[in-house]
Amino acid sequence: MKNKIAIASVFALCGTAALLFAAHVQAHDFGQMGETFPIIEQDLLTTIEARLRNLESSGKLEALQAQMREQAVASVRRPKPVAGLSAATQKRAWLFDPSTVVTEDIRDDKGNVIATRGQRVNPMAFVKLTQDLVFVDGREKAQVDWAVARWSTLKAKIIFVDGSPFDLMKPYQRRFYFDQGGQLTGRFGIRHTPAVVTAAGDMLSISETPIGVSPT
Repeated sequence: MKNKIAIASVFALCGTAALLFAAHVQAHDFGQMGETFPIIEQDLLTTIEARLRNLESSGKLEALQAQMREQAVASVRRPKPVAGLSAATQKRAWLFDPSTVVTEDIRDDKGNVIATRGQRVNPMAFVKLTQDLVFVDGREKAQVDWAVARWSTLKAKIIFVDGSPFDLMKPYQRRFYFDQGGQLTGRFGIRHTPAVVTAAGDMLSISETPIGVSPT
């Protein structure tokens, strides 16, 4: 509120100064300098509607819609690969603390505060990771086979960092996922695949394991 009052005061002072300055300046008519034209502002919605009509009448609108549908299907069938990842050549393991600092009060459905702003909260204290997260390169059959052979659907979610999870669901008869934008691998610090994330109390145990090596 104080900031709003201060800003309003600044604008008021600027306006007063402008009026005082104008009162001390004489107005002059310099005449017409060249040809003048009226200012015409066409309604934006009218412009858009007219362009859409033109596209529709020329058949370009249908082509554009078809192109957008194809791009949407392509992005689902083969999402953009997660950048910066490569196949693991040596085993690497570490513990990860998923705790985060709350930026604003968190309330339950009854309005009770369960975490206050600035408080450090570990989500593992509230929600347990009941399935392992197994990250693989979906283009590499050896990695996919390795993961499928070791984890059932109930035991783990197999997450691709490249390739098409959609295309492999039918031959493997199970659901696959994709790390969109590398949000998970980036958060966990994963640089190589296959990689496995599993619960370890209030921490997460993460490992990168070369093919042919036991993940445990």
